[in-house]
Amino acid sequence: MAQSAEKRAWISLEWHGSCLSSCIFRCVAIVRGWKMHFPAFNDFYQRLLFLLPFATNFGIQERSFDYNAPIEWKDAFPNCGGAEQSPIAISRYKVIPIGLPPLHFYRYDEPFDQLLSIHNNGHTVHFTIPTTIFGERPYVTGGLLQDFYEARDVHFHWGSQQSKGSEHLLNGRRYDLEMHIVHHNTKYISDEDARNNSDGLAVLAVLFKVERTGPTFYQPGLNEIFASLLHVGDFNSTYAPPVLMTLGSLLSNLDVRNFYSYKGSLTTPPCSPSVLWHVFAEVLPISHQDLPKFWQLRNRHGRPLLNNFRPLQSQESRQIFHRRPWL
Repeated sequence: MAQSAEKRAWISLEWHGSCLSSCIFRCVAIVRGWKMHFPAFNDFYQRLLFLLPFATNFGIQERSFDYNAPIEWKDAFPNCGGAEQSPIAISRYKVIPIGLPPLHFYRYDEPFDQLLSIHNNGHTVHFTIPTTIFGERPYVTGGLLQDFYEARDVHFHWGSQQSKGSEHLLNGRRYDLEMHIVHHNTKYISDEDARNNSDGLAVLAVLFKVERTGPTFYQPGLNEIFASLLHVGDFNSTYAPPVLMTLGSLLSNLDVRNFYSYKGSLTTPPCSPSVLWHVFAEVLPISHQDLPKFWQLRNRHGRPLLNNFRPLQSQESRQIFHRRPWL
């Protein structure tokens, strides 16, 4: 009986949280238009932006799934058993070389207007992307993207000391770590609207390979994130690196001209088939001293947070495109 009451209470909280999130996102979209014509609304707009991280995180994803039995996700989240699911294995022999437009990055090199808040949510370590010093979030277009996509969140997937943990495979190989930069199509008002449309989200995926030749690498933004992991070992802990960063610093010297693209889904519940994936072909290094910092994170039960990657999904009849710089 107590368990049933707890479940009813959580369902109620999820419903009200979803409504609150939707209201906040709609208000932000409306006031953003007002402030362009009425500067007096700028202060109110900034206050709404402060609420966005809470709206983004107020959902069902953080509580209602785990990686022990991802095959069972579809019981609570039907999309997880549907079509066009991610991640997939990408092989250079099964892709279509094509002259896609390059990705164009805007505001990626502008410093954020506040410190990042790195958060251990029990499933991953992530942070919500704030606005830059010019009042807007970084955004991207190009590749398979016909619209502008605003950066919203960065998170990671990893394995353990015994197994590698990237979600996508490249040419038959699973790598040690995968970073996702999640973007939201600006033509949709809320995250829910975006998830319900096939072009609602865009994710840039960066894979990492552990290197043992040196103690660290000069990757300023990534080094700050990796150092922060020592401060968020406990579930629901947060830490703010004491430096203003740029989103572009997380890409280091990555060749962003060379990538694979396909239509897929979120790799965690609700597994919405609304993602235009762009997986970079180049693999970045991560120090053998930095990778274990992910392994010391703990989940909501106080146990090690390991192997937080979804099993490979069927490619089905989907096309995977490869954009090369020389095409």
